[in-house]
Order: sequence, then C-alpha cells, then structure tokens
Amino acid sequence: MVLESALLDATARSATPLLLAGAGELVCERAGVLNLGLEGLMLMGAASGFVVASASGSMALGLATAAGAAAGLALLYGLLTIHAALNQVACGLGFVMLGAGLATVIGRDAPGQLPAGVSLGGIPWLERLPGVGHALFGQDVIAGFAVALVLIMALFWRSSKLGLWLHAAGDAPDAARAMGVPVRLVRLMAVAFGGAMSGLSGGYLSLIYTPMWQEGMTANRGWIALALVVFAGWRPVPLLLGAYLFGALGKAKEFAQALGLAISPYALDALPYLATIAVLAMLSRNRFGAPRALARPWPS
Repeated sequence: MVLESALLDATARSATPLLLAGAGELVCERAGVLNLGLEGLMLMGAASGFVVASASGSMALGLATAAGAAAGLALLYGLLTIHAALNQVACGLGFVMLGAGLATVIGRDAPGQLPAGVSLGGIPWLERLPGVGHALFGQDVIAGFAVALVLIMALFWRSSKLGLWLHAAGDAPDAARAMGVPVRLVRLMAVAFGGAMSGLSGGYLSLIYTPMWQEGMTANRGWIALALVVFAGWRPVPLLLGAYLFGALGKAKEFAQALGLAISPYALDALPYLATIAVLAMLSRNRFGAPRALARPWPS
C-alpha cells in the first residue's frame, strides 16, 4: 500500500502541469484558436513566478504572477491571430521562441533554488479522502485545483451559455455572430484563459514540482499538452484521464525501479514522447472531435 500510494503521488505530481496546460489549450482550441506556443508560455510562467516568489517569499503571489504574465503574453498572441488574422501556426511557433527568450531574461539573475520557507500546503480535511486524497490534496492545492477545474469544465461544457458560445465560436463562427455571439471576444478570452493555465503550469514546475528555476525546465511538456488535447478528442474528462496516463508514462523509469524491472531507463524516458508522436499521427489521419473552424482565420 505504501508503494502504491507513492506511485500515485508521483503520477499526480507529473500529471498536474500537463493537466493545467492541457485544460487551457482545450478551451482555446474549442473556441477555434490553435495556440502552439504553450512551451513558451509555460517557460514565461515558470521564470516570472519563480522570481516573484523568491523576492516576496509568497508562493501564492508567485503562482498568480506566473498565470498573469503568461496570460498577458497570450493576449498579445490573440490580438495578432484573432484581430490581425495572422497565421496561427506561424505565430504559435514564434511565441515558443519569444516566451523562452523572455523567460531567459527574467530568470537571468534568479537564485537557483527557492528560498527556504516558501511553500504551499495541502488541504488537511481533503487529504483524508480514501484512495486519491493524499495524492491530490496532501502535497499542494494545485493538483486538486487542476482536477476540480477539469470536472467543472465537463459539468458546464455544453449546459451553460458560456459553454455554448465557446462551441459556437469554434464550430460555426459565422452562424454564431448572426445569433449575437461576440465571437472575437469569446476567442480572445479563451486564449487568455489558456495562457493563464499554461503560466500556472509553468509556475507549478518551478515552485512546487522541482522547485527551482532552470532554462528549458519545461522539457517539452507544452508539446505533450498539445497532443493531450488531441488524445482527449477535445473533451474534458478524457483530458483528465489522458493527463494521468501521460503523467504515469513520465514516471515510468521510477515505477520500473520501484518494482525491480530490468528495463532500459532511456527507453522508459522516451515513452511520453513516443506517445506524443503517435497521437499527432492519429490527428493527421482523423480529426475526430476537432472544432470545425480550428486554426482558420475569421472572418475568412
């Protein structure tokens, strides 16, 4: 039981940054905007959150800064792709480099490790829940927040006015505008939300998961989160399950060592990336569940 609990804890910690970034990108793509710049947004959040938390001694302020900084950068992306109608793929790739460059500048003089005493506790009464309580709420509140966020998204995905607007903006923007839906505003807010979640994901990595700042510390998790949205068929609950699956794959080396399995650690480290390639190959063959207006300039 101790081993199973430790493996579940490790999976939850590995899945949380993927789940946060994936949830944000899911909302963004559901509105019809493809943002390939998640890796840059996550690095921006990781660097800015770490610097602010180190200077202020406040983990909460650091996480809020991580989300806000990446949301601001995402809004710039939204203005360029939604209002100026620039190519979303080209802009997304450019923002990967822009976010990484800004993160390098912001974190240039940051200490390597987070100062002692900066922490974010769990929720004791939820920690006592059987099974998943300690994994989600015993270490920090962000893991629990990520799961709750996706479950709330699933609850209101098609049963709320905002959820219907989101689907309309991504599937039939012309019809949505004719019905009075502010398509551009919905898309811009979706992009900002996606950026905030990517920034929070990066802040989680640098403040809780590691905690430290290092260039490139996201280790391509932004690209995995993009593949995760495809894997989930653009739906919240499969996104949650997929994040934990990819999180488990990311910890495959530790699992094999704990179970005494003689498997090459290099092969195990490659599993998440092989799964990402497989998912993207699936996308090239069949865009099941994809918003019909995804990545298309509007008005066309």
